[in-house]
Amino acid sequence: MNNELTNLTVVILTHKTNKNTLENCLSSIDPKVKIILIENSKIFLQKDLIENKYKNVSIFCSGTNLGYGGGNNFGLKLTKTPYALILNPDTVCKNNFFENIKEYLNDRIDYSIIGCQYENDPNWQPAGYFNKKTNLNEIQKKDKQTLIKVDWVVGCAMLINLNKFSSKAIFDENFFLFFEEFDLCKIMKLKNEKVFSSKKLIINHLGLKSSYSEKIYEYEFIKLRNWHYMWSFFYYHKKNEGFLKALIASKGRLLRSLFRIFYFSIIINRKERLKYSYRFLGLINSIIGKKSWYRINDQEN
Repeated sequence: MNNELTNLTVVILTHKTNKNTLENCLSSIDPKVKIILIENSKIFLQKDLIENKYKNVSIFCSGTNLGYGGGNNFGLKLTKTPYALILNPDTVCKNNFFENIKEYLNDRIDYSIIGCQYENDPNWQPAGYFNKKTNLNEIQKKDKQTLIKVDWVVGCAMLINLNKFSSKAIFDENFFLFFEEFDLCKIMKLKNEKVFSSKKLIINHLGLKSSYSEKIYEYEFIKLRNWHYMWSFFYYHKKNEGFLKALIASKGRLLRSLFRIFYFSIIINRKERLKYSYRFLGLINSIIGKKSWYRINDQEN
């Protein structure tokens, strides 16, 4: 398996990511692996510095912020290998990650997607099942295999077998943020393609560090993330289950948002009021069929 890393390209999507965060990620990747880095904007100010320091990195700019799905599709179209590892820039690969991944870079294992697991992070669920009664942790304790068959994996670190896809544009670009990987895994499940979570592929995920780092953007991010979370929540359910079931699934969130807007306005908690105001707005926009349009003011730059 010595040469099997030549079958792999790492795709990293950035948007004005903090330099130290990005370099921690790049330094954790085996230097023999090709890396395509997509800056999801018009210009990447660190291009010369990064390409000089990391000889396995090629940097491209998308020209505008395409979102998670669109940006990763942009990168995947540039790959020439049969396997791609989608990696968020706020992740660090741990514990012989690239020695272990060689096992999956061939046709000996039948899969479409393999997800990674987190190092000592109980707050993030790396994979799971569409039937919420099925508990991944309980299954992993009982199952001694290193590959656990699941329904979905999170998108911050996922190995893609491109041989299983008719196009390298694997994500639905109607999503801007959130639910893209759930939608992709749902599609593959309907096609009877296998999705796994690997106990041998371990990452450290910082979370919420893929884009920007300045405190000045704190409230803009509250708006952006909550607007898109609810827009994508409704769109995902509408796409996969129909409008009526999506409306039923969203009813509780809609009422809860309205109540909390009122409550946090009374006690003058600006941050929480913004959070639920933009959840409400994102959900309403999705219900009435508007595109996922909301952006931070400078996200076209």
